[in-house]
Amino acid sequence: SNQQFIIWRNEVEQLLQYRELTPRLEEALGKFSRRDSAEVIQPVRTTVPLQKHSGFLGVMPTYMENDGVLCTKFVCFYKREEGSTLPATKATVMLLDPEYGNVKAVMDGEVITGMRTAAVSAISAKLLMRPEAEVLTILGSGLQALSHYNVFTEMFSFKEIRVWSRTRQSAEGFCRSVSGPVTVCASVEEAVRGADAIVTVTRCTEPVLFGQWVKPGAHVAAVGACRPNWRELDDVLMKEAVVYTDSREGAMAESGDIILSGAEVFAELGDVINGVKPAHRDKTTVFKSLGMGVEDAVSAQLVFDQWKAKASLP
Repeated sequence: SNQQFIIWRNEVEQLLQYRELTPRLEEALGKFSRRDSAEVIQPVRTTVPLQKHSGFLGVMPTYMENDGVLCTKFVCFYKREEGSTLPATKATVMLLDPEYGNVKAVMDGEVITGMRTAAVSAISAKLLMRPEAEVLTILGSGLQALSHYNVFTEMFSFKEIRVWSRTRQSAEGFCRSVSGPVTVCASVEEAVRGADAIVTVTRCTEPVLFGQWVKPGAHVAAVGACRPNWRELDDVLMKEAVVYTDSREGAMAESGDIILSGAEVFAELGDVINGVKPAHRDKTTVFKSLGMGVEDAVSAQLVFDQWKAKASLP
């Protein structure tokens, strides 16, 4: 049918659950890393500078021929001034019919982006974090911090969770919005000393996490700094760690942490999932997440399938 549906944010929130989403994302990461064009065609995201607004528009198309999924995400992301009330990112996802070419559904991309990003970080931790990990640190206190907290506490049992944010006010707001106990730390150093898993979801464009503070064998999921000249991690950490990513091409085009440090990408998560490359749990590991169209595609398809079932549509 040529009907177009709009699926609003509150509906996406009700329909998307980590327990269904996470295994699909794990499968999608594996498919992507096989580089089989019948499985996944996903060009590196196109970015258009929005200079007047210190932002970028990213366009992320993906075609999964075997699965019959055609999808694109539009995401605007911005470098905001300290204290700005404007959003740092806004996203919309479109699902198309690959045979007819029409748009089947337009859906809010905020929840999809937040949840699929956090779920992929959790997959990286499942593969790379030491199994006896007890302390989780989250650097940042925005929407990504919240989605990471939710999936990490659902999948693992940490004894302690710490948070740091540029303002204590934001960190305390974060603590009030989550379901369990969180320790607010005054400095990044205090937050990360002795931590087994560290999630960086900051708006920083200069390094904020330094290798000298990181416990050997810790796992870092680095989510912010998605431009070739932006960073969250210093050279020491990047050079000491075994570096994993979602997409090599994405990392070489977009990750300042990888490009500017000259660090070598050891493997994609999909290579580990496919059994092609080892998971070095005993070493300090960094998973540099840039986000991929295929993650949005499987998330959007899941939302659409659930939504149709709920609305009893054919």
